Parts: sequence; C-alpha cells; structure tokens
Amino acid sequence: MEVVESAPFNNSSSAFDLESSPIIVPKSFKFSTVYLVLIKAKINVLLPFGPFAILLHYLTPKLHGWIFFFSLIGITPLAERLGYATEQLAFYTGPTVGGLLNATFGNATEMIISIYALKNGMIRVVQQSLLGSILSNMLLVLGCAFFTGGIVHHNKVQVFNKAAAVVNSGLLLMAVMGLLFPAVLHFTHSELHFGKSVLSLSRFSSCIMLLAYASYLFFQLRSQQNLYSPVHEVADNSEISDEEEELELTKWEAIVWLAILTAWVSVLSGYLVDAIEGASESLNMSMAFISVILLPIVGNAAEHASAIMFAMKDKLDITIGVAVGSSTQISMFVIPFCVVVGWCMGKEMDLNFQLFETTTLFITVLVVAFMMQEGTSNYFKGLMLILCYLIVAASFFVHVDPQNDDD
Repeated sequence: MEVVESAPFNNSSSAFDLESSPIIVPKSFKFSTVYLVLIKAKINVLLPFGPFAILLHYLTPKLHGWIFFFSLIGITPLAERLGYATEQLAFYTGPTVGGLLNATFGNATEMIISIYALKNGMIRVVQQSLLGSILSNMLLVLGCAFFTGGIVHHNKVQVFNKAAAVVNSGLLLMAVMGLLFPAVLHFTHSELHFGKSVLSLSRFSSCIMLLAYASYLFFQLRSQQNLYSPVHEVADNSEISDEEEELELTKWEAIVWLAILTAWVSVLSGYLVDAIEGASESLNMSMAFISVILLPIVGNAAEHASAIMFAMKDKLDITIGVAVGSSTQISMFVIPFCVVVGWCMGKEMDLNFQLFETTTLFITVLVVAFMMQEGTSNYFKGLMLILCYLIVAASFFVHVDPQNDDD
C-alpha cells in the first residue's frame, strides 16, 4: 500500500487537502513495478521470443531447432529477471540469506527443466543439464566474476570469507563422492545385484545428501552465523546510500514477481524440453553438448549477472554465495531431489552420471577448491577459470554418449 502524493490544487487553503486526507492506493496496481521488471532492463527485448516459440510450436511443430532456439532465448531474460527480483528481496533478508535466495531462485530454471525432462523419461538430459549447471557456475560464472572484479579493482586485492568457501568446497567434494561411487560400482561390474544395486545406492545416497544439505542450512543460518559474516562488516555511509538507491521493489512485490516469473519459466521449459531431441538432429549437435553447455548458460543467466555485479562492487562474499553456493545447492539438493522425485514417478533416475561426466566434475571441484583456498581473488584467477570452462565445452562438443554403458 502506498500514499499517492499529488497536488492538483494550487490553493493551499483548499477544503480538500491531500496531505491531510491521503489517498491509499495499492502499489501493486501501479505501472512502475511492471516497468521496472518487464521493460526497464535492456535484456527484456528478448521477452517476445518466448510467446513466439509457443506460437511456432503449434503452427509448425516440425521446426524443432527453431522452437528450441527461441525457447532458449525467451528463457534468458526471465532467468535474469528472477535474479533481479531475488536481489530486491535480498535487501530485506541480509547478505547470508540473500546469497541463499539468489542461489535458490537462480536454480529454479534448472529444477523446472529437470522435472519436465524427468517426466518425459529423459534421464540423461536431466543428469547432464544439472552437471552442466555445476560446471557453468564454478568455472564460467565464478571466473567472469573474478575477472571483472579484478579488472575494476586492479589497485587492490579482493578478499572473501575463506571459512565459508572451505565449507562449500567440502560439500562439493561430498557430492562428488556421492556421484563417483555409483559410477565406479557400475563400470567395475562389482554390483551385488546387477542393474539394481546402483539404483538402490543412488536413492540411499540421495537421502543422505539431502540430510547433509539440511544440516548445512541449519549450520549456516542458525548455528554458526558469525562464520558467514562478510569480511567487510563496517560499511560507510556512501555504501549504505548506494544500497538504498538500488532498492526499487517492496518485499511483497518482489515475492509476487518471483512467483509470476517462475510460472512463466515453467511454461517455456515444457516447450524447450519437447524440442531438445529434434534440435539435436536438426542442428547436428550432440545431446551432451546441448544439455551440458547450452542449457546451463541460459539457466545461469541470473547467477551470471548477480555474481559479476557484486564482484564489481567488491562484495565477493555474496559473489561466492551466488556462484559456488549455487553449485553446492545443485549438487547437494537439486540432484538428490530429482532422484527422489524420479523414485516417486517410477523413473530409474540414479547418480551414475557415467565416467566422463563424473571425472570432469571431480577435476573441476579440485581446481575451484585450490583457487579459493587463499581467500583472495584477482583477474588472473578468473581468466584461468574461464579458460578451463572453454576446455570443458570443447570436450563435450566432441563427446557422444556410448550406445552401451559398458563401452
């Protein structure tokens, strides 16, 4: 609710004085919020591609490549706007919860796409897209944030909370362990019950990983809050005034827009998933490259924008919370959650991501853990992470899933 202040009468002694008789108007009905969310940002010029993809789906359903392409473009501004609404909501929650909210709603796109793909029985698409999201966040998003932050603040060393980074690295290594054992068990032919032991182990490990992530949330938000306090706790008045100028939405407006944008992403995700296989054939690209590289780049648009923005403002604690925290959430929550959802659906979704994918994840986690162990950042570290992602992208461009898992 907002008091609308206007002065239609110049006579100060008018019988109808707006200051003494304010008009109460719900702010949600104002055009300004629609302008801020759907019009102001330059990336919103891509919003019409979403409805156009749906229209193309019903008019010419055989053009899978174009439907996939337009759906991909249409989801990009929605993912970025999700990040904007989450950022506005984070002003009311503080940096710790704000980073968690950015990671959660930043992963909403990946989770929705995964559930649609899982419903259609496309288990490999689910596995590879979630793996790609982890790789993209840890290498591309974090690398771009370190690089741009290092360029902007080239005259000083940027620092972040080392303790929080170590905890996130430990959780990522635990997630690698959860994915590694089912793959090794399968490819060494050491299952007690062939074809069933890997699935049972995956479901058990998923429950353990969900429990570990819940414990991590309690540890982060309740038990050890001081561990996650930003390195620069004292902000000067100029920084406070800058944050106040950036606050554009109320808490409830941010929540409503998050719900609207998430619903629209879910609609477009259905058309995107339906067109993946046809797009792979028409574009002559492997399903692995589309799932691991193209889908996550779109899904991580929110994290990408938020991480770079906070790094440029020398708020690396929030950057780490967005980029690495998002990877932790996908590996420890979204992937086990999809296994449990597939269990409920009767789909044999497991943690056997195949040897090539699991090895890539293991090496990536080690590289990022070494980059963050000092608690400092510079543009060279960011450049190294970006170059590592280019190697990963090239590897998946030439990688094709074997017809037989044992090949």
